[in-house]
Amino acid sequence: MPQTIAFTKGHGTGNDFVIVPDRDGELDLSDDQVAVLCDRRFGIGGDGILRVVRAAAVDEGAEAAASGVEWFMDYRNADGSRAEMCGNGIRVFARYLAEVGWASLDDGPLRIATRAGVKTLTRSDLGFEVDLGPWRIESDDVLVRARGIGAPRPGLGVDVGNPHIVVALPDHRELEALDLGVLPQLHPEPPHGANVEFVVPSDPLVRDGVGSIRMRVFERGVGETLSCGTGVAAAALAVRHWAGPAAPDHWTVEVPGGTLGVRMISIHSLREHSIQRPDVDGEQHVLLSGPATLVYSGEVALA
Repeated sequence: MPQTIAFTKGHGTGNDFVIVPDRDGELDLSDDQVAVLCDRRFGIGGDGILRVVRAAAVDEGAEAAASGVEWFMDYRNADGSRAEMCGNGIRVFARYLAEVGWASLDDGPLRIATRAGVKTLTRSDLGFEVDLGPWRIESDDVLVRARGIGAPRPGLGVDVGNPHIVVALPDHRELEALDLGVLPQLHPEPPHGANVEFVVPSDPLVRDGVGSIRMRVFERGVGETLSCGTGVAAAALAVRHWAGPAAPDHWTVEVPGGTLGVRMISIHSLREHSIQRPDVDGEQHVLLSGPATLVYSGEVALA
């Protein structure tokens, strides 16, 4: 008899996931099983899998568990490959924990372990906000070829716990003409691949101290998605970098699935607001905010 497991379907601005509760780490999903669960015709359908497991129950979560973190987000792309982080997924993960009563954000921040380290979440006006931590702008440009935009374009590497290449486009027509049903080609190809974001700045770029851009994304191991949380953060960071030192620290990013907020903070600004966060060091961190929705729950037989 095939094994039957419980699941919940959720999404963050259209970036959708199959949530699989596995508190004690008893479930070992193969790449093929993940791919079938995420298949939109033969499975539940989703951009990835969020396995909800106690940090102490998996080797990857052992260090976090020793520091008091209870939950590990085992994020898998739709093709079964393991990913470091997912900005939309971790908000959906937190919403699930709160809904089933396994964790609470009412009494303070919630810390969740990922392959990109421990991330801290709080409630926000948009739903949930996650501190993605410090980021890194890569020094070398990558040449990006994509169907629908003609000549190759330079892309900027941005690491926010997982790798991204951000490409600036001149106008909305070119953004809409992109065919992201075809994998963009990167030269040189990053060792572990990368998500690729295509962005168009708003006109004006900044209004009332907040920057604004539009974005589409091709996620490695998935394809084009309606939204990518870490990609949204990377896109805002790239445009801020290009805009120079006068650029704002607050951004809104429009994706096909909705709108997300991005802001950059330092430990000094947290202390000014009397927020004690021992996990924030002297580096500037990038935070992502947006909604998280649970759609339905059920059971499914594993292939």
